[in-house]
Amino acid sequence: MRHVGNVAGRELRSLFVSPVAYGVMSLFSVLAGLFFVLNLAFFNDLIFRLQQFQAFDQLQQLNLNDQLIGEFYGSMSVVLLFLIPGITMGLFAAEKTNGTQELLMTSPLTMWDIVLGKFLGGALFVTFLVFIVGCFPALLFVYGDPEVGKTVGGLIGLLLVGWTYVAIGAFASSLTRNQVVAFLITFVLLLTMLLLPAVSDLGIAGSSGAGDLLRYLSTAIHFDNLSKGLVDTSDLAYFAAMIAGFLLLAKTAVESARWR
Repeated sequence: MRHVGNVAGRELRSLFVSPVAYGVMSLFSVLAGLFFVLNLAFFNDLIFRLQQFQAFDQLQQLNLNDQLIGEFYGSMSVVLLFLIPGITMGLFAAEKTNGTQELLMTSPLTMWDIVLGKFLGGALFVTFLVFIVGCFPALLFVYGDPEVGKTVGGLIGLLLVGWTYVAIGAFASSLTRNQVVAFLITFVLLLTMLLLPAVSDLGIAGSSGAGDLLRYLSTAIHFDNLSKGLVDTSDLAYFAAMIAGFLLLAKTAVESARWR
């Protein structure tokens, strides 16, 4: 495991050598600013309308975290769903396309060094994206009084969602040598996980037990809990299990390619 950092550093450098990282960071920053301004404008408009109708009881119930920061985090989690496949599509597929996979496999690195290093490189990049998101609610502490617990809990949730998406993307990239195909597989998997609660609510799953399982498998449910400031060990265990499970699948897929 001592070479994981070297692999992660190599992966980060490869991202920043290409225009992919800069394009994703620029687009993400613009979208984060746009969604924050839109949510802020909606919140101000809501306050103005309640004041006009003299709904003072509802005004007292307004909360910066619930009506503004939480909505902002939710929007950015959806943005990550679209952008992370672009970050992870080349983690393993690019090695196959460039013909460097054989060199990587015959190096002194263990399979876990490779898989964890590539995951860590993607996870560090996503961490930087989440830091950008965190800069916007930080402004509210200057001009308002948001709840620290909910604000930090939502950022932790967004970070864990991003890391889970990277693990899923790493698995998808390990299945193919075509980066476009890896992007599509990742996007379909992430979109499916996002829509699982809707499938459960529509009763398509059949029994209530199957519906509960579908809801549990969705990242959205666990992210919502964290964004409300409810840091539960069951939610943390879910993200840990999802990341570990998909990394294990990625390792298995890469190992299977060695024996073909």
